[in-house]
Amino acid sequence: MINIFTGIIEEVGKIASISKEKNIYKIKVSCKAVLEKTKVGDSIATNGVCLTVTDFGEDFYEADLMKETLNASSFKSAKAGDLVNLERAMTLDKRLDGHIVQGHIDSLGTIKEITNANNFVEYKIKADTETLKQMVYKGSVALDGISLTISEVSRDYFKVSIIPTTIKSTNLWERKMGDPINIETDIIGKYIYKFFNDKNSKDPKINMNFLRENGFY
Repeated sequence: MINIFTGIIEEVGKIASISKEKNIYKIKVSCKAVLEKTKVGDSIATNGVCLTVTDFGEDFYEADLMKETLNASSFKSAKAGDLVNLERAMTLDKRLDGHIVQGHIDSLGTIKEITNANNFVEYKIKADTETLKQMVYKGSVALDGISLTISEVSRDYFKVSIIPTTIKSTNLWERKMGDPINIETDIIGKYIYKFFNDKNSKDPKINMNFLRENGFY
Protein backbone atom coordinates (compact mmCIF):
# COMPACT_ATOMS: atom_id res chain seq x y z
CA MET A 1 0.00 0.00 0.00
CA ILE A 2 1.29 3.46 -0.91
CA ASN A 3 0.46 6.28 1.46
CA ILE A 4 0.33 9.88 0.32
CA PHE A 5 0.51 12.97 2.48
CA THR A 6 0.08 16.64 1.59
CA GLY A 7 2.63 18.31 3.85
CA ILE A 8 -0.14 20.31 5.56
CA ILE A 9 0.35 19.70 9.27
CA GLU A 10 -2.78 18.77 11.21
CA GLU A 11 -1.37 18.87 14.71
CA VAL A 12 1.84 19.28 16.68
CA GLY A 13 2.29 16.32 19.00
CA LYS A 14 4.92 15.49 21.60
CA ILE A 15 7.17 12.47 21.90
CA ALA A 16 6.19 10.71 25.11
CA SER A 17 8.91 8.07 24.86
CA ILE A 18 11.34 6.25 22.56
CA SER A 19 12.44 2.83 23.72
CA LYS A 20 14.40 -0.06 22.22
CA GLU A 21 13.13 -3.64 22.09
CA LYS A 22 15.64 -5.95 20.41
CA ASN A 23 16.30 -4.44 16.95
CA ILE A 24 13.15 -2.30 16.91
CA TYR A 25 12.62 1.08 18.49
CA LYS A 26 9.15 1.98 19.72
CA ILE A 27 7.91 5.54 19.74
CA LYS A 28 4.93 6.85 21.67
CA VAL A 29 3.47 10.20 20.63
CA SER A 30 1.05 12.28 22.67
CA CYS A 31 -1.60 13.89 20.47
CA LYS A 32 -5.34 14.29 19.95
CA ALA A 33 -6.58 15.54 16.56
CA VAL A 34 -4.88 12.90 14.36
CA LEU A 35 -6.46 10.11 16.41
CA GLU A 36 -9.92 10.85 15.01
CA LYS A 37 -11.07 7.80 12.99
CA THR A 38 -7.56 6.34 13.29
CA LYS A 39 -7.17 2.58 13.64
CA VAL A 40 -4.27 0.18 14.03
CA GLY A 41 -2.44 -0.14 10.72
CA ASP A 42 -3.12 3.45 9.63
CA SER A 43 -0.23 5.73 8.72
CA ILE A 44 0.70 9.01 10.37
CA ALA A 45 3.55 11.17 9.09
CA THR A 46 5.60 12.05 12.16
CA ASN A 47 8.08 14.85 11.42
CA GLY A 48 7.76 13.74 7.81
CA VAL A 49 8.41 10.04 8.50
CA CYS A 50 5.59 7.68 7.53
CA LEU A 51 4.88 5.53 10.60
CA THR A 52 2.34 2.73 11.00
CA VAL A 53 0.15 2.89 14.09
CA THR A 54 0.60 -0.26 16.20
CA ASP A 55 -1.47 0.88 19.19
CA PHE A 56 -3.33 3.98 20.32
CA GLY A 57 -5.46 5.40 23.10
CA GLU A 58 -7.42 8.57 23.80
CA ASP A 59 -4.35 10.80 23.72
CA PHE A 60 -1.49 8.83 22.15
CA TYR A 61 -0.38 6.44 19.44
CA GLU A 62 2.54 4.07 19.21
CA ALA A 63 4.61 2.98 16.21
CA ASP A 64 7.72 0.93 15.47
CA LEU A 65 10.90 2.54 14.18
CA MET A 66 13.32 0.35 12.26
CA LYS A 67 17.00 1.04 12.87
CA GLU A 68 17.41 2.21 9.26
CA THR A 69 14.62 4.77 9.69
CA LEU A 70 16.09 5.92 12.96
CA ASN A 71 19.56 6.48 11.49
CA ALA A 72 18.26 8.20 8.33
CA SER A 73 16.14 10.74 10.16
CA SER A 74 16.23 13.20 13.03
CA PHE A 75 14.77 10.49 15.27
CA LYS A 76 18.30 9.29 16.00
CA SER A 77 18.74 12.34 18.25
CA ALA A 78 15.10 12.71 19.33
CA LYS A 79 14.05 12.47 22.94
CA ALA A 80 10.95 12.54 25.09
CA GLY A 81 9.39 15.99 25.12
CA ASP A 82 10.34 16.89 21.53
CA LEU A 83 7.55 18.38 19.44
CA VAL A 84 6.68 16.58 16.18
CA ASN A 85 4.57 17.56 13.17
CA LEU A 86 1.70 15.15 12.53
CA GLU A 87 -0.42 14.41 9.47
CA ARG A 88 -2.67 11.46 8.67
CA ALA A 89 -2.40 9.81 5.26
CA MET A 90 -4.48 11.48 2.58
CA THR A 91 -7.90 10.08 1.63
CA LEU A 92 -9.58 10.41 -1.77
CA ASP A 93 -12.05 12.99 -0.51
CA LYS A 94 -9.35 15.44 0.64
CA ARG A 95 -7.97 18.40 -1.28
CA LEU A 96 -4.26 18.37 -2.08
CA ASP A 97 -3.43 21.75 -0.56
CA GLY A 98 0.32 21.16 -0.27
CA HIS A 99 2.18 18.80 -2.62
CA ILE A 100 2.61 15.04 -2.90
CA VAL A 101 4.64 13.82 0.09
CA GLN A 102 5.45 10.13 0.58
CA GLY A 103 6.85 10.16 4.09
CA HIS A 104 10.18 8.75 2.90
CA ILE A 105 13.09 10.85 4.15
CA ASP A 106 15.78 11.45 1.53
CA SER A 107 18.39 13.01 3.77
CA LEU A 108 19.04 14.87 6.97
CA GLY A 109 19.73 18.58 6.71
CA THR A 110 20.97 21.13 9.23
CA ILE A 111 19.46 24.54 9.97
CA LYS A 112 22.32 26.98 9.33
CA GLU A 113 20.57 30.35 9.53
CA ILE A 114 17.19 31.73 10.59
CA THR A 115 16.52 35.26 9.36
CA ASN A 116 13.49 37.31 10.33
CA ALA A 117 12.04 39.61 7.68
CA ASN A 118 8.98 41.89 7.76
CA ASN A 119 6.36 39.28 6.90
CA PHE A 120 8.25 35.99 6.71
CA VAL A 121 11.13 34.02 8.21
CA GLU A 122 13.88 32.63 5.98
CA TYR A 123 15.51 29.31 6.84
CA LYS A 124 18.86 28.34 5.31
CA ILE A 125 19.31 24.56 5.27
CA LYS A 126 22.60 22.79 4.64
CA ALA A 127 22.11 19.62 2.58
CA ASP A 128 24.19 17.07 0.68
CA THR A 129 24.92 17.39 -3.04
CA GLU A 130 22.65 14.56 -4.21
CA THR A 131 19.68 16.03 -2.38
CA LEU A 132 20.30 19.51 -3.78
CA LYS A 133 20.47 18.14 -7.34
CA GLN A 134 16.80 17.19 -7.03
CA MET A 135 15.72 20.72 -6.08
CA VAL A 136 14.73 23.70 -8.21
CA TYR A 137 13.96 27.34 -7.44
CA LYS A 138 10.26 27.69 -6.53
CA GLY A 139 9.92 23.90 -6.42
CA SER A 140 8.50 21.95 -3.49
CA VAL A 141 10.25 20.35 -0.54
CA ALA A 142 9.03 18.80 2.71
CA LEU A 143 10.91 19.74 5.87
CA ASP A 144 9.93 17.69 8.92
CA GLY A 145 6.80 16.88 6.91
CA ILE A 146 5.90 20.53 6.15
CA SER A 147 5.18 21.36 2.50
CA LEU A 148 7.30 24.39 1.59
CA THR A 149 8.44 26.31 -1.49
CA ILE A 150 12.16 26.62 -2.21
CA SER A 151 13.29 30.25 -2.47
CA GLU A 152 16.95 29.58 -3.33
CA VAL A 153 19.20 26.64 -4.23
CA SER A 154 22.99 26.78 -3.99
CA ARG A 155 25.86 24.28 -4.11
CA ASP A 156 25.64 23.24 -0.46
CA TYR A 157 22.40 24.73 0.85
CA PHE A 158 18.88 25.80 0.00
CA LYS A 159 16.49 28.33 1.48
CA VAL A 160 12.77 28.44 2.24
CA SER A 161 10.72 31.48 3.19
CA ILE A 162 7.97 30.74 5.69
CA ILE A 163 5.02 32.86 6.80
CA PRO A 164 4.36 33.29 10.55
CA THR A 165 1.11 31.26 10.38
CA THR A 166 3.00 28.16 9.23
CA ILE A 167 5.63 28.60 11.92
CA LYS A 168 3.03 28.93 14.68
CA SER A 169 1.07 25.87 13.52
CA THR A 170 4.12 23.57 13.31
CA ASN A 171 7.16 22.79 15.45
CA LEU A 172 9.26 25.37 13.59
CA TRP A 173 8.73 27.98 16.29
CA GLU A 174 11.03 26.04 18.62
CA ARG A 175 13.69 25.13 16.05
CA LYS A 176 17.09 26.78 16.25
CA MET A 177 20.33 26.99 14.29
CA GLY A 178 22.24 23.70 14.32
CA ASP A 179 19.14 21.55 14.62
CA PRO A 180 18.79 18.56 12.25
CA ILE A 181 15.77 18.54 9.96
CA ASN A 182 14.23 15.81 7.79
CA ILE A 183 14.25 16.48 4.05
CA GLU A 184 12.02 14.87 1.42
CA THR A 185 12.43 16.20 -2.11
CA ASP A 186 9.58 16.41 -4.61
CA ILE A 187 8.68 13.01 -6.11
CA ILE A 188 8.31 14.51 -9.61
CA GLY A 189 11.80 15.95 -9.36
CA LYS A 190 13.16 12.55 -8.33
CA TYR A 191 11.72 10.84 -11.41
CA ILE A 192 13.04 13.52 -13.76
CA TYR A 193 16.47 13.45 -12.13
CA LYS A 194 16.67 9.66 -12.40
CA PHE A 195 15.50 9.71 -16.01
CA PHE A 196 18.23 12.09 -17.11
CA ASN A 197 20.89 10.31 -15.07
CA ASP A 198 19.89 6.70 -15.82
CA LYS A 199 22.97 5.11 -17.38
CA ASN A 200 20.90 2.11 -18.50
CA SER A 201 18.84 4.26 -20.85
CA LYS A 202 20.71 4.20 -24.18
CA ASP A 203 18.29 6.33 -26.19
CA PRO A 204 15.97 8.42 -23.99
CA LYS A 205 13.05 9.99 -25.82
CA ILE A 206 13.29 13.12 -23.70
CA ASN A 207 16.67 14.79 -23.44
CA MET A 208 18.08 18.30 -23.25
CA ASN A 209 17.81 18.80 -27.01
CA PHE A 210 14.14 17.78 -26.91
CA LEU A 211 13.48 20.29 -24.12
CA ARG A 212 15.26 23.10 -25.99
CA GLU A 213 13.47 22.37 -29.26
CA ASN A 214 10.07 22.44 -27.54
CA GLY A 215 10.66 25.55 -25.51
CA PHE A 216 11.05 23.96 -22.08
CA TYR A 217 14.64 25.05 -21.54
